[in-house]
Amino acid sequence: MSLNILIIGGGAAGFFTAINAAENYPEAQISIVEKGNEVLQKVKISGGGRCNVTHACFDPKELTTYYPRGAKELLGPFHQFMTGDTMQWFEERGVPLKIEADNRVFPASNSSQTIVDLLTGEAKRLGVEIRLAHRVNAITKTSKQWTISTNHGDLTADKLVITAGSNTKIWNLLAQLGHTIIDPVPSLFTFKINDPRIKEIPGVSVTNATVQLVGHPAKTTGPVLITHWGLSGPAILKLSAIGARYLAEKNYQYNVILNWLSRSTGDVQQALEIIRKKEAKNKVLFKSPFQEIPKRLWSYLAQAAQLTETHRWGDVSNMHLKQLSSQLTNAIFNANGKSTFKEEFVTAGGVDLKEINFKRFESKILPNIFLAGEVLNIDAVTGGFNFQNAWTGGYIIGKSLNL
Repeated sequence: MSLNILIIGGGAAGFFTAINAAENYPEAQISIVEKGNEVLQKVKISGGGRCNVTHACFDPKELTTYYPRGAKELLGPFHQFMTGDTMQWFEERGVPLKIEADNRVFPASNSSQTIVDLLTGEAKRLGVEIRLAHRVNAITKTSKQWTISTNHGDLTADKLVITAGSNTKIWNLLAQLGHTIIDPVPSLFTFKINDPRIKEIPGVSVTNATVQLVGHPAKTTGPVLITHWGLSGPAILKLSAIGARYLAEKNYQYNVILNWLSRSTGDVQQALEIIRKKEAKNKVLFKSPFQEIPKRLWSYLAQAAQLTETHRWGDVSNMHLKQLSSQLTNAIFNANGKSTFKEEFVTAGGVDLKEINFKRFESKILPNIFLAGEVLNIDAVTGGFNFQNAWTGGYIIGKSLNL
């Protein structure tokens, strides 16, 4: 009698599970149930339509630091299937990848369709059945099998895999079966800020700023981008992920501290004193003395320090220098809300990780139910890390289903 495997969710983790299970158990009957009319939608839009497959971080312990939730639990799984394994898996199946300057990994084609075509093509080749427009209404245990009630009738499975992402309905069904669900809150979002220091300069960026939330210990350093709606860029997105629950509790009314130079206030003040002497005859607003600070941003920060177009460096008082160094290293911005990062939406929340056996990604509460991807309370910063979680979980489940 062949093994009957049913996978709920036609995303990255679902397809990766199906393909690896089909390769490990060629006699198994494997089906993917997808509520929508298309599969792999998140893969299609990720990375601006290029699909950020993974990240070129090849140390498991270092890799876990990119996961605000799930770091401890993923260390063991990453020793089984890592970023390098992901790259090898795709390249062996005819999809060459490339590592970009920021260590993000993309298909050499620069098109997410390449990844979609590989996953759907491999699933078809291996005989995986795809059931579209199937909404799951109930999950029940019958004898040694699971029964899944859908809008197209009942399906049965010896092994049930749930890779449905941030799906409230599926979370509710799992809660009814005894799992604890950590309430989801948004993660990976940009900060909505209306402030005269940045309002008129969308598109300006600083490559190595340090950002911190007032009242929260998290601090990140990296590129910050000024946008039409506030602040974005890797440092902001990482901070939003780390502080996701804190920001939700604050109802997204919060203050952000920007150190544009990632240097101490005292160090910057000393540098400004030297500049005041060297540039005494030059006007302050018209040229940034720090190559890291673009001219337009410099002008607005200087104005916030009460300096005007008529001020020359020789006219700058010690009080002005103190205010200017504060604007450069300790600028406080009031944020009022958040904006979704591009078309991608990641949540912090899902099935409590204490209830999962991460050697197999199997439920400790419901035998023969396996879970991977964002259905679990695991999320990561931007850069290919959420996909790596999906690939790792899918791979391990795919070889664990007959144990």
